[in-house]
Amino acid sequence: MYRRKLTYLFTAALCVAACTSAPKSVQDRLTVHDKEIDAVIAQMTLEEKVNMLHSKTNMSSAGVERLGIADMHYADGPFGIREEGVPNGFQSAGWQLDSATYFPTGSALAATWSEELAYEYGKGMGIEARLRGKDVILGPAVNIQRLPVGGRTYEYLSEDPILSAALSLGYTKGVQDQGTAVCIKHFAVNNQETNRGSVDAQVDERTLREIYLKPFERAVVEGGAMSVMPAYNKVNGDYCSENEHLLNEILRGEWGFKGFTVSDWGGTHSTMGAMLHGLNVQMTGSNYLGQPVIDSIATGALTEKMVDEKVRQILRVRYAIEAIPDDVANTKMTSQPECQQIAKAVAEKSIVLLKNEGVLPLKAGIKKIAVIGQNAVLKTQSGGMGAGVKALYEVTPLEGIRARAGQDVEVLYAPGYKNFPGRRWGPAPAKANPLEAAAIDEPADKALLAEAVKLAKSADIVIFFGGTNKSIETEGSDRANIDLPAGQNEVVKALYEANKNLVTVLISGGPTDLRQLEPVSPAIVQGWWNGTEGGTALAEVLFGDIAPSGKLPFTFPAKLEDSPAFALGNFPDKTQGGDLFTLMYREDVLKMSPAERQAFIDALPKPTSKYTEGALVGYRWFDTKGVQPMYAFGHGLSYVTFGYGEMSAAAGKDAVTVSFELTNEGGMPADEVVQLYVARPGATVEWPAKELKAFARVSLNAGEKKTVKLTIPVKDLRYWSVEKNGWDLEHGTLQLLLGAASDDIRQSAEVTI
Repeated sequence: MYRRKLTYLFTAALCVAACTSAPKSVQDRLTVHDKEIDAVIAQMTLEEKVNMLHSKTNMSSAGVERLGIADMHYADGPFGIREEGVPNGFQSAGWQLDSATYFPTGSALAATWSEELAYEYGKGMGIEARLRGKDVILGPAVNIQRLPVGGRTYEYLSEDPILSAALSLGYTKGVQDQGTAVCIKHFAVNNQETNRGSVDAQVDERTLREIYLKPFERAVVEGGAMSVMPAYNKVNGDYCSENEHLLNEILRGEWGFKGFTVSDWGGTHSTMGAMLHGLNVQMTGSNYLGQPVIDSIATGALTEKMVDEKVRQILRVRYAIEAIPDDVANTKMTSQPECQQIAKAVAEKSIVLLKNEGVLPLKAGIKKIAVIGQNAVLKTQSGGMGAGVKALYEVTPLEGIRARAGQDVEVLYAPGYKNFPGRRWGPAPAKANPLEAAAIDEPADKALLAEAVKLAKSADIVIFFGGTNKSIETEGSDRANIDLPAGQNEVVKALYEANKNLVTVLISGGPTDLRQLEPVSPAIVQGWWNGTEGGTALAEVLFGDIAPSGKLPFTFPAKLEDSPAFALGNFPDKTQGGDLFTLMYREDVLKMSPAERQAFIDALPKPTSKYTEGALVGYRWFDTKGVQPMYAFGHGLSYVTFGYGEMSAAAGKDAVTVSFELTNEGGMPADEVVQLYVARPGATVEWPAKELKAFARVSLNAGEKKTVKLTIPVKDLRYWSVEKNGWDLEHGTLQLLLGAASDDIRQSAEVTI
């Protein structure tokens, strides 16, 4: 019950602080209680202080009960509050009220290109975290999508820093406005799962600043993110959890971060490194930031003053986030109707129409629909390793289509192909599942294919559901390729031969190789892992109740080898080792002594990943090198066309502004995402062919016109000068390129900066 006592203490402290001090910046809001915090620290023993620097349970770190300081409770999952687990593991605790809303995953949110929806998304997450008594959400996950095969592409937001930063900011504000702290992750340059626990990402300073740090910077500096999670990997030789340049010089020094950092689970590597170079909390265990800290103080290697500062940073967040009393938390179902509607809105705006030769929307008068493919019925709330949600409910695509079609339309289903289940977690099933493939590249099953073709021939239209699953795209490993698994290409070719009225819907978190599928698919829809109302939203788009309006947040390469890290031979790593997180929870490793376990982890391969492509990530590479993708960054069609009026542009001291008239030339309401890129003819500094610098989602009724204004802050036009070790602005001509995608530029203008 001491958590209730803490609530009263904090409320009183807030009143005092409001009258005596005012924050100077977003981060400075965390320092308003420093006098009270110092008084509390003065009453703490060294043991109590050090006890706050490491985990208490698998999802908490300690407070000080005798002083009314509540434990810090963490909620896993950036797209839904994970179910409650046992104190020292990830196994389900078997609770009844911890079913949460499953929000669309990161790449789906990014496909909305909507800062407003990102805010609502964060708001929903914050609401449900509070109901569960959680203080910190381990999210958002904002690393740049560098690799099409990346295991966490579905969790992350975009290959572009401007888009990622805007969404990170919205998500952060949404969560923290509900009284929950974010823990923005994984800081930084966590762009691969292969060898993630030991790989050294070697990236030059300009690329680091301009590409990989931008989403973190905006969430911290403008959003006031209260906690940050260092990544597993190294950056330029040092583990992120003890990286002086990242944690002390940039995060705390340049960005003014006043909160606390918490390691990824198992991502702490030494006592002195963590204590001296910016880590506050070790998760999980106390082998580094427990007794060894006390011993180091006794020898003079560390001082109690250092511990005080780390505790102060933790308590700033503890004071800012009201502790939920034990008798209030977990008394209502986590998933709330308001949050379910937010998830639905995000799903509706995320769906990307990649191709349409007049097949969509589905025509009136259709009497029989053949739905083919297991991705129409498989749920995506969990699977693989890492973030998952025990959803209160999840509408599958088949359920959504059947509900929308009504009683007058026959909707029949056939599995079409076997599903590849990936790695098994837990005991093997008692008997083999006849609908599961033994290998990811297993050919199409002849019996399933024949059944699907027969059904397709009898239908008015065929909707094929392909893509991947959350065991193929998963934390802890990267895909070997982006091929469609288990003979899906063979299936879709046969379906097209049987019935030319074919729609392909891809359910995946990242891009897939569409070279075989595209020629035999008159319409292609990217449907994502779209959350608890994903099937409902998809049906609305297919039937034309709403116009599709999602835009790709990353490039679909024609073939994997076209993407920069592969083209330059920078990935995959030549050396492959076990995954650090997985090893921590393997039975044989758990039985080792601490010394044996550490020796085992230390023996993991330590490869380097060279980022020699520099800033040419994603579309920057394709545009600069003249490589044609399958579908470009920002691409997404609608059921209407949009008219882009003549653009006017002006350059001021602080911003470049653009305005133009956008017209919905169709017969239904629709949204367009307008995108503003810049090119720099005549520049002496090296730049990509063009870069996104501003965007806006605009809603228009049929026939409506709106004047759209876009603003580029001049600070976003700067580059990191290695010579000056700081930001600099190259003056000269700036070409402004306005369009509907990176390869669909409608208007251009020039200004001088």
